[in-house]
Amino acid sequence: MKHIVVVNATTKIHTVTMSNEPSPDTIVAWTRLFRGYKLLLEQTESDLKEAKLPQLSWYDVLWEVQSAPDHRIRQYELGQRVLLPKYNLSRLLDRLQKEGLLQREACPEDKRGAIIALTAKGRGLLKRMWKSYSGTILERFECRLSRTEINTFSKILEKLVD
Repeated sequence: MKHIVVVNATTKIHTVTMSNEPSPDTIVAWTRLFRGYKLLLEQTESDLKEAKLPQLSWYDVLWEVQSAPDHRIRQYELGQRVLLPKYNLSRLLDRLQKEGLLQREACPEDKRGAIIALTAKGRGLLKRMWKSYSGTILERFECRLSRTEINTFSKILEKLVD
């Protein structure tokens, strides 16, 4: 048996006793989480493809740049925020820049670093992609859960990622 100390968002400290193996319920929940993620990702990619739009990774990068102050972000910060593996980010940024969706600018504080800026064309693609993506979220997630379930699910996920 292991004892771990957990500090949650409200800074309450409590000790959790853990066995050496996850419970069967935990394994089922874990498996469902990953299967659900995989299925929703596949469905989202399929919906974007059907709408003749780029992959979700394009949306992820464009959204993070759009969300940054002045629609500009340091490349290393972008790498920390996007959902895709960091080793793919540089190649994807090259492609988005080639398509005129982003610009790379020299970073004045760090000559080795780059600032990624969103272009007007990038904002336009982001809006078009959102029309498809938001429909997917509504149809495949929000319409299947109650408001209470969505809030509970969000709180559970917050515990896992914080």
